[in-house]
Amino acid sequence: MKKVSWSDRLRYALDNTFSKGATSMIGWLALASFLLIGLISLVVWLTGIAPGRPGFARIAWMGLLRTLDAGTMGADEGTGAFLLSMLAVTLGGVFVISTLIGVITTGIERKLEDLRKGRSRVIESGHTVILGWSHQIFTIISELVIANENQPHPCIAVLSPRDKVEMEDDIRSQVGSTGRTRVVCRHGDPMDMNALEIVNLSTARSIIILAPDSEDSDAETIKTMLAITNNPNRRPEPYHIVAEIRDPNNLTVARMVGRDEVEVVLIGDLVSRVIAQTCRQSGLSVVYTELLDFAGDEIYFKEEPALVGKSFADALLAYEDSAVIGLQQNGTPRLNPPMDTCIEPGDRIIAISADDDSLVLSGLTELGIDNGAIRHPAAAVPLSERTIILGWNWRGPLIINELDHYVAPGSEVTVVAACREAEEQIMRVCSGLQRQKVAFIRGDTTDRRTLDRLGIEGYDHVVILCYCDLLDRQQADARTLITLLHLREISERCGHLFSIVSEMLDIRNRNLAEVTRADDFVVSDKLVSLMLAQVSENKALNALFADIFDPEGSEIYMKPATDYVQAGRPVNFYTIAEAARQRGEAAIGYRLQAGAGDAAQSYGVVVNPDKSNPVVFSEADRVIVVAEE
Repeated sequence: MKKVSWSDRLRYALDNTFSKGATSMIGWLALASFLLIGLISLVVWLTGIAPGRPGFARIAWMGLLRTLDAGTMGADEGTGAFLLSMLAVTLGGVFVISTLIGVITTGIERKLEDLRKGRSRVIESGHTVILGWSHQIFTIISELVIANENQPHPCIAVLSPRDKVEMEDDIRSQVGSTGRTRVVCRHGDPMDMNALEIVNLSTARSIIILAPDSEDSDAETIKTMLAITNNPNRRPEPYHIVAEIRDPNNLTVARMVGRDEVEVVLIGDLVSRVIAQTCRQSGLSVVYTELLDFAGDEIYFKEEPALVGKSFADALLAYEDSAVIGLQQNGTPRLNPPMDTCIEPGDRIIAISADDDSLVLSGLTELGIDNGAIRHPAAAVPLSERTIILGWNWRGPLIINELDHYVAPGSEVTVVAACREAEEQIMRVCSGLQRQKVAFIRGDTTDRRTLDRLGIEGYDHVVILCYCDLLDRQQADARTLITLLHLREISERCGHLFSIVSEMLDIRNRNLAEVTRADDFVVSDKLVSLMLAQVSENKALNALFADIFDPEGSEIYMKPATDYVQAGRPVNFYTIAEAARQRGEAAIGYRLQAGAGDAAQSYGVVVNPDKSNPVVFSEADRVIVVAEE
C-alpha cells in the first residue's frame, strides 16, 4: 500500500476546498493576495528601500493598489530593489485579480443557471401549490386567478419536472395575463421530499396534485401524497390537498394515504357521469360549467341565524339573488333534503350565488307568485331509449354503466368503434347491466358510408367519444369534428334533428365545432380542472359535487317548463320556485330554446336568475331543478 505523503494530503484538502464552489475559491484568492502583499510589504519596510521610508501600513496600502490596478506602478520612483518589489506585487495581482474575475463570472453564471432551472426556494405564505404538469394546468391557473381577484398578494407556485423557462412560456401563451396573481414556476420531482421543500408547503393554503400523462399516473399521484403527508419536516397542521385519481380501484388506497388531508377527485367517474346525464338532457354541461367555474355564479356555504327553526322549504324563497340547493348539517352537505327539514343552529345554507357577500336574505314578504299559472301534470311513464356511442376511450364502460342508472328498462346502447379493445371492454360491462343491452359494431366513425349504414335517425341520443387513448389531443378532436360534420349533413338530408353530445379534449376546438350544431360539448379536461380549482378553494365542495354527480339521491335535471307553469304566460322565477317546491324540488334556473345555439347567451341557459324578473316560457323551454328523478 502506497504511503500517503503530506503533499497528497495537502492536494486532497485543496481539492475538497475548491469543490465547494466560487465562495471557497474567492476566499483562497483573497488569502493568497494578502499573503503576497504582506510578505513583500514586510521586506520593503524592513529593508527601507521605499522612498521616504513610509510605515508598514502605507507600504501595504501601496501594494494593494498595485494589485488591483497594474497601471498604478507606472508612477513609481525609487531604487531598483523597490521597483522590483512593486513589480512582483503587480504581477501577483494580475494573476490573482484575473483569476478572481473568472471565478466571480463563473459563479454568477452558475447562479443564473440555477435560477433558470428553478431551484431557489419559494418564500410565500397563503399561496396555492400545483404539483405536476398536464394540459389541465392552464384552466386551473385561469380559474385561480379569477378566484384571487379580491385577495391581497395572491401567488400560485408550480413544481414540475419540466424546465422552468418552458413552463413560464407555456403559461404566458396559454393563460395570458394573470393580473394580481403571481405565478412562480420551480423545477423538481413532486415525489421527492427535498424538491417539495422548494415550494414551501408548510405555509401553503392549498395543494393541487395533477395526474401526470403516463400509464401509471395514479401510482405517481399516490407517491406524491405520501411524500407530502409522511415528510418528517411537515407542518403539524393538516394540509388541504386536492388530488385526481383515474382508476376507481385506486380510490381506497388514495384515501387511506391521504386520510382527512386529501380530497380525492375521481376524474373518470366525473366526466363519465356528466356525459351520461348530458346526452339525455341537452345543455346540462353548460349548467355544470357555470357551477364549476369562478366566472358568474358559484356554490357557497353560509350560516344563516335568521332561518334557524324554519324549514328548508322556507329557505328556498328567502333569497332574491341566490338559489338555495341544500343544507350542510353536522358537517355533511345534503342536496335538496326533504322540504320539512328543520334548520338547526350551526347548519349552513348551500346556495348558488354571484359571490359570498351576495348571499343575503331578501326580507320580502310579497313575492308576486302567480298560483294560477302553476301546473300539476301527471307523472310521465318512462319510455325505453336508444343510444349510440361513436368512438371509444377508457371512459366508455363507465358511461354505459352510468346510463344504466337513468334509462327505462328495455333500453339499448350501440357502440361503433374502430378499436378492438372496445369490444373486449364491452363484454365485461354487459354482464352487470340491468336496464339496457349493448351491441358492438366495428367501424370507422369518420367514414360516411359507415354512418349511413347505422340509421342514426332511429336513435334518441348520439354520443361521440374521442380516441384519446390512441391519438394525441389534436388528432382525436379532429376525428370528432369530422364525425360531427357528417352527422350534420345526414341530419339536413333526412330532416331529423339528432340529440348529439360530443366529448372534446381541447377547449379551443369547441369553437371550431360550433358549425356542426351539435347539442352539447363536454370538454373533459376542462371539467376536471374546474372541479380541482373549486375544491382547492373550498374543501366542503368535494362532498357536495360527489352528491350532485351520484345517481343516488338528488341531481340536476332539465325538465319541460310546461310541467311547472303555463306556456306563454309571464311569470317570475318565484312562481317557478314555488311550483318546484310543491313537487319537492329546488329550482335553480331555466333554458330558453330560442338561445340554444348562441354561445353569447350561454346556449340559452340561465342559472340563478333574478326571481322578480318576469319570463315567458314556450313548449320547448326547460326548467333546471335539483330533484331525485
